[in-house]
Amino acid sequence: MSLLAPHNLPFLLAFIALAVLTVVQVTGVADAIEGAGDFDVPDGLEAGDIGEGLTSLLGLGRVPVMVWLACLLFTFGTLGVIGQAALDATLGAPLSAGWAALAAGAAALPFNGLTVRPLAAIMPRDETTAVTLDELVRRDAEIQIGTARVGSPARARVVDVHGQAHFVMVEPHDASTELRAGDTVLLVRREGQTFFGVHYESPLLGLDT
Repeated sequence: MSLLAPHNLPFLLAFIALAVLTVVQVTGVADAIEGAGDFDVPDGLEAGDIGEGLTSLLGLGRVPVMVWLACLLFTFGTLGVIGQAALDATLGAPLSAGWAALAAGAAALPFNGLTVRPLAAIMPRDETTAVTLDELVRRDAEIQIGTARVGSPARARVVDVHGQAHFVMVEPHDASTELRAGDTVLLVRREGQTFFGVHYESPLLGLDT
């Protein structure tokens, strides 16, 4: 059975759309479309078990929407062509293009939900190494420039849990002390953009470059 036959027209168009989508992805044009890689569930579907069940069934949100759409086009086209061939072999004639598209579409939506699940398991997920300022509290810092006094902070370098360096302004927690360049301090609290530290000898001193 030819893909160019009139009764296979919806599935031919699906494969053409899939080819165009692939070119768009490969050339990076999709990156210019804001939100092309993410799908936000409409507010009306977020609340309630019915909405959650529907989005889970369709596989929405499991993979980037462009990947989901590509899978849907492939699934729709493949099921349609196979279904038409099976009907032609068993009944002697395929369905008309319209009825075939409706049947394939009804089958493709839930089937596509099953298809994207293994893809979601193997696709790399976006991860962030960003931290909040509060997450720097209770970490070691080294005074870099100047002498920190009460009301006169000095710049210090602190490494977060991901190994990324941050430069912050530090004052001594104890008003009677000063923190000089090269001193290691423990950041014990924060007020706004200013951290407060106490001097101590870190067991990791000299190991961090």
